[in-house]
Amino acid sequence: MPDKKTSRHAQIRRIIENENIGTQEELVKKLNEAGFAVTQATASRDIKELRLTKMATDTGEIRYVIPPSDTPGVNNGKFVRVLSEAFVSMEQAENLLIIKTASGMAMAAAAALDSLKIGGVVGCIAGDDTIMCAIKTKSEVQEVMRTIEKFLGRK
Repeated sequence: MPDKKTSRHAQIRRIIENENIGTQEELVKKLNEAGFAVTQATASRDIKELRLTKMATDTGEIRYVIPPSDTPGVNNGKFVRVLSEAFVSMEQAENLLIIKTASGMAMAAAAALDSLKIGGVVGCIAGDDTIMCAIKTKSEVQEVMRTIEKFLGRK
């Protein structure tokens, strides 16, 4: 029999796949309605553990989504689409690449960038509308920027 956490995570996945949940408060409410007595702190930990990200819907609302799969052979198209929908601008700061995104979409775009496995990118950290990408060397930043521009169809 699955433990409470495993059952709760499965329920979160069902909720996220079937409903537009944009806040932790909404998720807590849905979990409580489903019989899981949770606090916002628990929901926050679950969101982090499940690596949920936010993405804009067709109507422009922001909602939690299950992150793109890291499974080898998965089409890069969905990662490029996520990045393209979120992308606003980017600029170099020494060996860092700072990417601005639409509000609430940085985590989804960072997950997409990580999944694209662009050479030279060591890792990404996301806030609400900003991604900080650590690049191995200062000299590689421009090449990473060109690669991202190609993915976005801009060069």
